[in-house]
Amino acid sequence: MTEDRYTPIEEYGLVGNLETCALVAPNGSVDWFPFPHVESPSILGAILDDDAGGRFRIGPVDGSEGTQAYVDGTNVLETTFATVGGTATVTDFLPPAGRVDHPKKVLYRKVACTEGAVDLAVAFEPRFDYARAETAMTETDRGIFAEGAEERTLLESPVDLSIDGERATGTLSLDDGESAWFMLRCTGAEDASTDPDAALAETVDYWTDWVHDCGESGDDGGSGEGECAFGGPWHDLVVRSGLVLKLLTHGETGAMAAAPTTSLPEDIGGVRNWDYRYNWVRDAGFSIQALLNLGHVAEAADYFEWFLELCHADEPAEIRPLYGLHGDSDLTERELDHLDGYRDSRPVRVGNGAAGQTQLDIYGELLLAVDEMRCHGRALGSDDWAAVREIVDYVVEVWDRRDAGIWEVRGGPEHFVYSKVMCWAALDRGIAIATETDHEAPLSSWRDARERIRADVIERGYDEEIGAFVQSYGSETLDATGLLLPVVGFLPFGDERVQGTIDAVEDRLVEDEVLVRRYDGDDGLPGSEGAFVLCSCWLIDALALGGRADEACERFEALQSYVGPLGLVAEELDVETGHHLGNYPQAFSHIGIINSALYVGFAEGRETDGPPPMGVRLGDPVAPEES
Repeated sequence: MTEDRYTPIEEYGLVGNLETCALVAPNGSVDWFPFPHVESPSILGAILDDDAGGRFRIGPVDGSEGTQAYVDGTNVLETTFATVGGTATVTDFLPPAGRVDHPKKVLYRKVACTEGAVDLAVAFEPRFDYARAETAMTETDRGIFAEGAEERTLLESPVDLSIDGERATGTLSLDDGESAWFMLRCTGAEDASTDPDAALAETVDYWTDWVHDCGESGDDGGSGEGECAFGGPWHDLVVRSGLVLKLLTHGETGAMAAAPTTSLPEDIGGVRNWDYRYNWVRDAGFSIQALLNLGHVAEAADYFEWFLELCHADEPAEIRPLYGLHGDSDLTERELDHLDGYRDSRPVRVGNGAAGQTQLDIYGELLLAVDEMRCHGRALGSDDWAAVREIVDYVVEVWDRRDAGIWEVRGGPEHFVYSKVMCWAALDRGIAIATETDHEAPLSSWRDARERIRADVIERGYDEEIGAFVQSYGSETLDATGLLLPVVGFLPFGDERVQGTIDAVEDRLVEDEVLVRRYDGDDGLPGSEGAFVLCSCWLIDALALGGRADEACERFEALQSYVGPLGLVAEELDVETGHHLGNYPQAFSHIGIINSALYVGFAEGRETDGPPPMGVRLGDPVAPEES
């Protein structure tokens, strides 16, 4: 069967160099590797077509799988194989660009025999330009040179590899204590000088120096003065989530990819396959909160500067919902008909048509990011404030229009409640910034607009019969974004309409206690989708800050049972099997985990070093004893 040839999404490990990423399967196969950037065409893409996509495998000759783990506190991946004759470990990494003195365009693979003797099969099958280009392969005295389209590679190999068409194979035999290096040198690094052992040591040092470290063991959830805000049995998962976010962040621009992959399906065999290798504006405020509270201040600042630059557009209407990691806005969506797709999920898409949509919620996300940084001490200069003020003025003009919404539905524009609320948030945060920093602003106009939006949403977005806020005006569809209304300060957590929305979400969108679907209405696309991990986190947040701390804690622990073996999480979860769906790992899922740990920690009495998290600061949480 087709699915038998494909590794479950959640079993892949991720490595990267702060410019691109690679996915490594438990059988030792690198099945995804775009180059030179994460949004570039792939060199290895078997995850999107097992036959034609291309791979680089080092593993047991019988094809068996190993067990994977990261070197503690790093993004260096180890895959250990236990064979009949012995045990071997393959260590995969790329040196972080600009952080260590070794070429960033080299995928290092160290093979070490730790017991007995092992025979490992090596198969190198590069397929350039998403397997659209012909691959020319040549044997050299250093290994295998391959080229196609605009890219080339030199696989430096310790054993002779034989070429058969567009495939090179060989066998590596090692005895106890022996090791060998494979180096996949990509365009520009074919002749770069490097010491692989030093590259590994320096890469490990870089990550262990960078990673969040508060002395927490992650073994208990007790509270006390000086304890990490992320304390609890999820502490290690939060740390891994921070490492994922760093891998998805471009080291030079500060932009963060939503995921390192394209077209991993939300519905196996279906058409809900999208390219997520871009930076979404909607991620701004929540991402910055997560990074700041993990102590990654430089990353939060770089990310913020990226968004602040977008605010300086000639017209606010020109701000797009998403951008390439280098700022490009032309993300024309195309279909790659020659690829089968993961488990026959077609079409495979590159680019994303949502870049051309109108999504009014993005202005609220931007202002939440500005306010978050302000609360952490980032002052706005006059030019920056002028750009921000123009955005808020624009929101006054457009808040009552229809849009595509946060979920980028393709069934036509609607009056989405969440979009209206985020327009309200843009005005609310704009007013707060102006009044608390003495920046000049038309406060009377902004306050009037803020009150009009609030009244409109309560009148047209709240359904008395359902007892909850709905997805759009005139609809009975329930949407998990209703859980965010108190987080951004639209209503307090104790408001009966907020509590009613939480109850309605639990009743209509939740399965297995913690798996939350985005909505329960039609979105203009065929097929279905899984539960959305971020929405599960939103429910946990709402429970934690809504006075139900014990429930929040229990559900947060339950959510962890769905996390992949390496601590990585995709966009969605199959509610029947628990398998991961959608692009992987998903930044928004890991951002949700980090922020949920913050909110559950707050509900249990832990505090952050800096200002309170957004939902605490703006939402007037309910104390557990008040519920």
